[in-house]
Amino acid sequence: MTDRVTVHVHEGVADVRLNRPDKLNALDIATFEALAETGDALAADSSVRAVVLSGEGRAFCAGLDFANFAAMAGDAAPDEGSSRFRRLALDITAREPGRITNLGQQAVHTWREMPQPVIAAVHGHALGGGLQIALGADIRIVAPDAKLSVLEIRWGLVPDMTGTAALIRLVGEDVAKELTLTGRMISGEEAARIGLATRTAADPRAEAAELAREIAGKSPDAVRGAKRLLNRAADVDLAGQFIEESRTLGELRGTPNQVEAVQAYFEKRPPAFTDPE
Repeated sequence: MTDRVTVHVHEGVADVRLNRPDKLNALDIATFEALAETGDALAADSSVRAVVLSGEGRAFCAGLDFANFAAMAGDAAPDEGSSRFRRLALDITAREPGRITNLGQQAVHTWREMPQPVIAAVHGHALGGGLQIALGADIRIVAPDAKLSVLEIRWGLVPDMTGTAALIRLVGEDVAKELTLTGRMISGEEAARIGLATRTAADPRAEAAELAREIAGKSPDAVRGAKRLLNRAADVDLAGQFIEESRTLGELRGTPNQVEAVQAYFEKRPPAFTDPE
């Protein structure tokens, strides 16, 4: 989409990579914009059935690029520098038109709200905002020696890119508070153990790509319906969730892709699904 994020689509799988390897993929405004725009574009592409999200170079994402923001404010007079820095920060935290998110939040939420499943492949560092981007994915495959941290407390800040909601869902309230209030660094192995990551792999990107190809081979209608149901389960009452399950099943039953899934299974052949309209 831009030089900050690269996208390659092959056989229904989108390979999306943060592309500032010289900065450990640290987040500047251009990266926030590129992530949000990339997510919007992929969500609208019915030929995309699964997404792998990773980072080029030695890290997934080292978090906010404070040096970049400081440099952008640096051409102001000394007594104006701090106010310029705050104005730049507001560019990220201003609410996006028609959305429940600001730009920083949308750079993460786009992966959760898109209909296709997203698998984050995490290696090296995933710190602060970088970790929150990984938390926006549906599945996280991490290197055993990866380093992850809810790092915002170090800077006197709080997670503000949808991280507080994601942490509670994944690790529970007490562990979420412990990680957020201490900012301690954890390994990929510990992340998998406490539920912050799905599992570890020596080569997270290769493992994520293999999983994405497997998912891309399933009925895209059923995959999208399942993601929608599972996403909303944490946010609604049981009665509402049960109704939504029935509604979604009714929409799938008897459709061409659902019939094809059954026929291919019994005919012992690979299914030939059509892309959603």
